[in-house]
Amino acid sequence: MEGYASALVALGLLFLAGLAADGIGRRTSLPRVTLLLGCGLVAGSAGFDLVPQGLREIYPIVSVLALSMVAFLLGGELSVKTLRGHGREIVTISIAVVLGTLLIVSTGLVAVGVPLSAALIIGALATATDPAATVDVIRQSGKENDFTKTLKGIVAIDDAWGVLVFALLIVVAKTVTGDGAGTGLITDALGELAGSIALGLGIGLPAAYLTGRLSDGEPLRIEALGVVFLTAGLALWLDLSYLIAGMTAGAVIVNLAHHHTMAFREIEHFEWPFLIVFFILAGASLDAGALLAVGPIGLAYVLLRIVGRVVGGWLGGTLAAVPPQERKWYGPALLPQAGVAIGMALIAADYFPEHGDMITALAISATVAFELLGPLVAALALRRVSQKSRL
Repeated sequence: MEGYASALVALGLLFLAGLAADGIGRRTSLPRVTLLLGCGLVAGSAGFDLVPQGLREIYPIVSVLALSMVAFLLGGELSVKTLRGHGREIVTISIAVVLGTLLIVSTGLVAVGVPLSAALIIGALATATDPAATVDVIRQSGKENDFTKTLKGIVAIDDAWGVLVFALLIVVAKTVTGDGAGTGLITDALGELAGSIALGLGIGLPAAYLTGRLSDGEPLRIEALGVVFLTAGLALWLDLSYLIAGMTAGAVIVNLAHHHTMAFREIEHFEWPFLIVFFILAGASLDAGALLAVGPIGLAYVLLRIVGRVVGGWLGGTLAAVPPQERKWYGPALLPQAGVAIGMALIAADYFPEHGDMITALAISATVAFELLGPLVAALALRRVSQKSRL
């Protein structure tokens, strides 16, 4: 019972820390995501090691549940109305950001002496973003405009681009090293993408009709929880992407459930407690020492990814003809990066054991840097766009 007691005490303190972060965020310009991650960093193994082991063990499931809820809500942003108004901008900017980041990071790393095969893989890792952090910064800002709508759409489809780019670059890197192994990864990636979308459709189609029939057009919280948990669980069981499956289901429901007035917005009412635990435990799992371990190459990677996001966002915004005051801020708003990049790094390490340590160390160090600094820059981008829009 003592172990349960310490875990419950720690969990209670986490929720109170979330309340404090929310209050501080409202009174300052600091994103509560950064505050929560910083709190976790101090309380975790890199700080005072105050998080009980029992609480650390629930991090994987909390991560899946929190991100699944974020995925459903992002999918809900992809309504026909939004796509008609912002679809061109979403697709153009997202592709430009992915390609700009990939090219600039890979080219820059080769210039500083990183082998081409490793540079290509690291460039692919750099394209990944953190949807949870970006969405929470938008929500905390309270802003709802063309910029935020497009930004949420970009984050929603970013995971799909990331899967395809990573799979393609693994094959290219294997070709560069003279090893043809890994060519099946593209087929696997396409299969995962298709399977995840099919799962989202399989759950979203009946849910669009069945949910919300008991409560005047609005899904009950238990209905929302059931659909989210079912989608995430089946995706994990089938070895699919629960993010893509959740976004697909959310998009199907928001477009087909015409009896809903705000499809699955009930998720927002219980999402925040999960996100509090997720962000603090994510911060507790960060290794601040990783920033120093990778040395100059790590610093080069961080700087190159920033440049790649900024250039890609500006180029995509220019091609999509978005207002000039928005173009240079899409890239900075997409700086947050989280566990998806680390997962990709672990896969890459299996394919390239000779570069595995460097790739993994870079992914971990970048997560520390971009999880703490990314939300701050994203919040700044939202403020600047809003200020210029009022002029």
